[in-house]
Amino acid sequence: MIDRDKIERAALVDFHCHLDLYPDHQAAIARCERDAVYTLAVTTTPKAWARNHELASSTKFVRAALGLHPQLVQSRADELALWKELVGETRYVGEVGLDSGPRYYRSLDAQKHVFGEILDRCGELRDRILTVHSVRSVTPVIDMIEARLPRSRGKIVMHWFTGSAAEMRRAIDLGFYFSVNHMMLDGEKRRAFVAAIPLDRLLTETDGPFTQISERPSQPADVSLAVVALARLHGIEAPAMARRITTNLRSLIG
Repeated sequence: MIDRDKIERAALVDFHCHLDLYPDHQAAIARCERDAVYTLAVTTTPKAWARNHELASSTKFVRAALGLHPQLVQSRADELALWKELVGETRYVGEVGLDSGPRYYRSLDAQKHVFGEILDRCGELRDRILTVHSVRSVTPVIDMIEARLPRSRGKIVMHWFTGSAAEMRRAIDLGFYFSVNHMMLDGEKRRAFVAAIPLDRLLTETDGPFTQISERPSQPADVSLAVVALARLHGIEAPAMARRITTNLRSLIG
């Protein structure tokens, strides 16, 4: 676990990045160390956990999260048992959640079963931190979390949140955090939406390598673009926003 007392106030935070999907996994982790970016390396399948955990466990800035991505449930639901076996090894869980987009809607019932089992297990273990996917399914995601993972038993970070203003208010009331990437700040309407997130619930992310900067995959250090954009949005200096984000990370894991 990242030690909250050792988080550097001016460091960057990438709370959702698929480091194992870059061409050179080890090099991607080494860049996080070199650039001093606190990075949560999410996994899409529990079979990816062992290598991610092995590479991250000796680092200062990288931690691995144990995931079972909703978009993979149709083909990998049988890995839920493995997820349950491994979750005792980590405090961080992700990427998990629901996706009812056109390509994945047919597996939604299976996704709900898997996500519900994940929430129940996290509640039993307590103190888990989840980074949650909610494409076209924000209300059912919030419903399931509220019913199966009380805030006293775990913490939620909504990854790349695209819900309504009412859904955001509900998530805020339930104590959720939100991880924001630079694409969520592209355009006046998107920026106005992100501006409604309380400053003390903000984290940053890249979702690399699925986002791009100048036609190349985003790197964790590129989270600085989101920091700068958030600083402009709130009328403060970028270093002050970076400190705010690291303070929020300390609060999340503390």
